[in-house]
Amino acid sequence: MSNLFTWKIHGDGKTLRPGEVVEPDERLTWPRTAEIGAQHVIAMFGATFLVPILTGFDPSTTLFFTAMSTALFLLINKNVLPSYLGSSFGFIAPITAVTTANKGIAVASFGIMITGLLLALVGVLVHFAGARWIDIIMPPVVNGASVWSNFQKAPDTAVVTLLAVLLVAVLFKGLLGRLNILIGVIIGYIYACIRGQVDFSAIGEASWVGLPNFHLPQVDFSILPMFVPVVLVLVAENVGHVKSVSQMTGRDYDDQIGTALFADGLGTTIAGFGGGSGTTTYGENIGVMAATKVYSTA
Repeated sequence: MSNLFTWKIHGDGKTLRPGEVVEPDERLTWPRTAEIGAQHVIAMFGATFLVPILTGFDPSTTLFFTAMSTALFLLINKNVLPSYLGSSFGFIAPITAVTTANKGIAVASFGIMITGLLLALVGVLVHFAGARWIDIIMPPVVNGASVWSNFQKAPDTAVVTLLAVLLVAVLFKGLLGRLNILIGVIIGYIYACIRGQVDFSAIGEASWVGLPNFHLPQVDFSILPMFVPVVLVLVAENVGHVKSVSQMTGRDYDDQIGTALFADGLGTTIAGFGGGSGTTTYGENIGVMAATKVYSTA
């Protein structure tokens, strides 16, 4: 285990020349790695929290299980496949249908758990039988979240943020230029504060320390026809993610498709058992890596 989560230092760990790539098994110094990682947090935080907000699940519980699922994913894939597992939009429709029918969140959790088990079984099948049949019936896709609604809510802040991201990328080279998303969002946030678009009241009302609200699933087999099709969505997202990372890094990750599906299935199963939303690999993760050329799993 101690050798599993180790990374070679890329160069001197401090500088990145134009065109340089940080491979999955490399890293920069830990402070710089954290800065790059902060961009992933920014890119994926909104979508991860939006799902529980729309479905009535507890956001803190969902965040807890996305962290656990991501750690499991890296562990099962031997720390070679960079990915973040956030809450899947594929579950919104069946969860909404279940809660609209007054069956409750616990019943929806049962559907999530069973979906995760089925996905894990698909992963085992792919691992031992190969992924060629998936390539034939399901070409790679990469899903990204739309940000149009955010532009409509605060167009001036959105434009300032976008311009800041683009200008930092164009004007600065090396690591600073690759932190354009983080810097751009900070500039946009400061602008939003000046414009009075940020409501701080929730911060004053919040507890200093909060714990996830766990709950167990409630068995109801009648809702499974609404959840089982989500397996296809999760397969498509995972396969698309693996194929995209392969193209970006120039590495062949076909052998990881089965373990990727199994890891996501296991994470979704545990999330369903404990009261979190189902998980999936994120296209936003792909976007940040494509922009920074930093593919380090660290």
